[in-house]
Amino acid sequence: MATETSTGSGATSRRERWLWWADAKLFTLCLGSIAIVIAAGLIQVSFGAYSMTIAQTWQAVFNPEVIFNRQAWEAFILGAEVPEMGTRSLIVWNVRLPRVFVACLVGMNLAVSGAIFQAITRNELASPFILGVSSGAGLTVLLVLVLFPALAAVLPLLASIGGGLAFLLVYAIAWKNGTSPVRLVLAGVIVGTVFGSVQTGLFFFADDIGVVQSAISWTTGSLTGTDWEQVRLALPWTVAPLVLSLVCARQLNVLLLGERTASSLGMNVERVRFAMAGIAVLSAAASISVAGMVGFVGLIVPHIVRNTVGAEYKKMIIGCIFAGPAMMVLADVGARLALNPAQIPVGIVTGLIGGPYFLYLMRKQEKMGEI
Repeated sequence: MATETSTGSGATSRRERWLWWADAKLFTLCLGSIAIVIAAGLIQVSFGAYSMTIAQTWQAVFNPEVIFNRQAWEAFILGAEVPEMGTRSLIVWNVRLPRVFVACLVGMNLAVSGAIFQAITRNELASPFILGVSSGAGLTVLLVLVLFPALAAVLPLLASIGGGLAFLLVYAIAWKNGTSPVRLVLAGVIVGTVFGSVQTGLFFFADDIGVVQSAISWTTGSLTGTDWEQVRLALPWTVAPLVLSLVCARQLNVLLLGERTASSLGMNVERVRFAMAGIAVLSAAASISVAGMVGFVGLIVPHIVRNTVGAEYKKMIIGCIFAGPAMMVLADVGARLALNPAQIPVGIVTGLIGGPYFLYLMRKQEKMGEI
């Protein structure tokens, strides 16, 4: 009887472990996010310099001659030559849709990165920018544009390297026989402040107004002019961190218990924290490299997901993978249409959304900060 009970309990445990995705709230969040991405994406591709009706645009989006064309996808994903297709399909698929896909990748990366940073610092107000990633990437961008314009062709790669080096500097500053969430946050604030001051100073050395405008676009965050090249650039650096974050969700749950408890459970806290921070940096750098420094997405989305599905990190990561693109595509529609035909950086829209949202949270909740 005891054996039967033990076997039944083990089967139930395995069933629960494999059916975590069947959570009704998580399913609703994912389904709603997909609906938002599709609706906002269709709105986004319906506007542009080439005039088309909404019906014509949607026919081009769902054109089976493109969707089921292997050569077309080889051109989009691998950079091969684009096959012949109708003018409307060419404009929609080769010019407008890549912006939606880039927005989805950026939203995923920033949301997952923010969720990881919030776990390793045990602070729900942490974001991809808290450990100096954005300030390092932004400073690198300005240095290239102002002092080394010949390197502009590899700007995304250099931005990613700059963000990673800034994170290593933060970690070195925070190290004192190990690190702690508080020291990491304080070191991130220090590095961000210093790098931000240097960024501002570099504007005075720019003689070309075009360079200044390009730099402002990067530091604010913009998806204007993105194409399949940006999709190809960000995609490999998106898939790997997302898979790793799902695999390591259990470690993130343990980190939330506190350093002493995690150590007593056999975890090497310092090693896990550094590894998870590296995954978060890769995710953030992938988004910065194609869209610049888009603020608040990595702060707001994990907060919304946590309030919806709870703090269990496998659900959190899945929720962020779906909710991040929803917020980013929706914000980009606002950036595209708010002052049509003029376009504003998407980072301005996310900032306008994020500020009031956290004011609402501050008024609603008596205690904010530590998870």
